[in-house]
Amino acid sequence: MPANYNYSGQTVISGTKQAMELAKKDLQQKGAKKLVTLKTSGPFHTEKLNKAKEKFAIELQKISFEKGTIPVIKNIDGDCYKQTDNMKEILENHMVNPIRFDKAIMNMQEYGVDTYIEVGPGKALSGFVKKENKEAKVMNICDIPTLTQVLEILK
Repeated sequence: MPANYNYSGQTVISGTKQAMELAKKDLQQKGAKKLVTLKTSGPFHTEKLNKAKEKFAIELQKISFEKGTIPVIKNIDGDCYKQTDNMKEILENHMVNPIRFDKAIMNMQEYGVDTYIEVGPGKALSGFVKKENKEAKVMNICDIPTLTQVLEILK
């Protein structure tokens, strides 16, 4: 079962070890260029997190969200939040549904986004953006010095 659609050339699947071996054979027969077994700390974006989703839903009920005025793209489907969206439901479902970063990248390109800033310790998302759009300006913030550097570039 798909867990992450990272970009048009990469999809992450999840399942039992036996299911993954079967999928690997099938994908090789169908011409997959590269198959890598990822070491992850959990079955993220799969049904195996349903119990966590239920607990998260309880915690989300304690929070109130305000509708914003700046477009925000959801990872669950790659589209912007709408005024009618139930944000709490979307966030809890995000735990057990695949990430659609591929669609998010496409939509950002359609909106004319040309500069991307990844916040966090890795550069995976930046890499996915560059795979789809070689002209994109991509920056990373992972600490105070890189934050300072990005702020200087954006002046």
